[in-house]
Amino acid sequence: MKKLLALLLGLLVLPAWGQTGVPAGETAPVDAVVQKFMSRWKIPGASVAISRQGKLVYARGFGHADLAKTQPMTPATLLRVASVSKPVTSVAMMKLLEQGQLSLQHKVFGPEGYLNDDYYTSVITDPRIYDITVRQLLEHAAGWNRDAGVDGFSSSDPIDFPLHVARVMQVPNPVGDSTLVRYLLSRGLNFTPGTRFAYSNIGYLVLGKIIERLTGQRYEAWVRSNILEPAGIREAHLGRNLRTAKLENEAEYFCPATGESCYGTGKKVPYAYGGANLEAMNAHGGWLFTARDLVRLLLAVDGSPTRPDILLPATLDTMTAPSAEAKRYAKGWMVNSKRGLWWHTGCLNGSTSLVARTDDGYTWAILLNACPNTNRFWNEVEDLGWECINSTANWPTYDLFPPERNATQLRVTHRGSKSATLAWANGNGTHRLVVVREGGPVDAFPVDGRTYAGGRTLGQGASLGNGNYVVAAGPDSVVQVMGLQPGRTYYARVMEYRLQAQGAMWPVYTFDGNPVLRVQLPEAPVAKARTKVGTRPKAVAGKMHPRKPATSSAGTTLPRAPATPQPASLSRLRTLLSWRKG
Repeated sequence: MKKLLALLLGLLVLPAWGQTGVPAGETAPVDAVVQKFMSRWKIPGASVAISRQGKLVYARGFGHADLAKTQPMTPATLLRVASVSKPVTSVAMMKLLEQGQLSLQHKVFGPEGYLNDDYYTSVITDPRIYDITVRQLLEHAAGWNRDAGVDGFSSSDPIDFPLHVARVMQVPNPVGDSTLVRYLLSRGLNFTPGTRFAYSNIGYLVLGKIIERLTGQRYEAWVRSNILEPAGIREAHLGRNLRTAKLENEAEYFCPATGESCYGTGKKVPYAYGGANLEAMNAHGGWLFTARDLVRLLLAVDGSPTRPDILLPATLDTMTAPSAEAKRYAKGWMVNSKRGLWWHTGCLNGSTSLVARTDDGYTWAILLNACPNTNRFWNEVEDLGWECINSTANWPTYDLFPPERNATQLRVTHRGSKSATLAWANGNGTHRLVVVREGGPVDAFPVDGRTYAGGRTLGQGASLGNGNYVVAAGPDSVVQVMGLQPGRTYYARVMEYRLQAQGAMWPVYTFDGNPVLRVQLPEAPVAKARTKVGTRPKAVAGKMHPRKPATSSAGTTLPRAPATPQPASLSRLRTLLSWRKG
């Protein structure tokens, strides 16, 4: 009783952080832990996901997702994950290893290397570069030390000075990832490959280029189709530089710092939006994820029997084996072998990320749209997940993962100038929410934990705001939408969801990759008045004869087009890599 009273009193003094996601009495203490952390560090928005024994038992959003503080953070909000992109690239490399497409001991550059063309080798001045292996890149032992300055900069990481790289390499802004690699190749190594550990962003950019060379596909496309989709992950994409180009459901990032635009305009811009060149970070720091799909990724490579893995046990052992140069770092993962811990952190201007896995069945992901970036802050971020799982002994039994497979084949058959029938093939949810909007694409979304009533007549179902209305909510695969107007354009979107029974029915929605449709209704034809031969129609002053519109079953359907400062923790890498050592 005393503990309950203390918890309630603590909640009373917290600011009113908005919360989204499925609520549960058992996890109220977890909410309180996150809220206190956000209040202490003035974090605008957070998304936290926790799994227990393979089930997603906690997925909550807190605070605001946008700079105007009008949109809530939700479990479906995408955020930049910065260096948590490195584990993604590591898993991709392990899949290629498992498929026999690469060897960890294979040389990267030179005549026999994976990147053996003149584009790279023509700028190499340090012969030690020809000794770099795939394993050394994965383990940050390839010879680059970003703390050693170059060309008058305190860092040798070209991510930090893209405008200088563009001038030196004589290429237009913004520079691409390949140009960043060529620049550092031209500057040589800081130590002999394989002799020590030094955290390196550029090494993971090189790994991304190896993936492209071996697969013949762009890095993002191959990773999505061969790693993420087999793991059931839909909510992950490479990010964009500018706020105007942000993805649907992506958060906005709070960062007061500014710098010269990476586009070479000479203007001062926020580092979070054009000051840093995110689009050149892809394989080392460019991914966007939801917290819940980061957890899903880890569960797909954790070696636990609770969910199928996408890698074989022997491959997982290789991926998480500590390196000879740093016992707390494996291949894209920080590890503590004694306690079965794998984790990684990430920081960019305006974003913080952490993902962790324990050997006693817990996995969590924490994403923030701010990054105070002090040692104390990082200590508390690393402790936050532990505090969450230790705050309650009673966890829900449901699984909050959204459907992995969307509905497909969304199509329309017109039944008249004021109605249309929509049909689709169901995904693997239990139900579908169909939303229709007149005049523009669907741009409002349901919230996890809330149910919505459908209404076949447009405008009579639940409103999601901004003219978006629910016309169906159920297990069906067809709906006739009525109350439409001739000649108008309508947009439809089908969202899969699962109902979770826990005293009430809690829906969990999938948004990324929903099928969408543009429907143009025909104009109502003008009927001609019929008269007898030799007579004229009677005129009525001030009135026109009523004309009934002709019905039509024809219609047109058009598919919608598919839609850097470094963390202070890295300067204290020895401390970070000994996290929770046992």
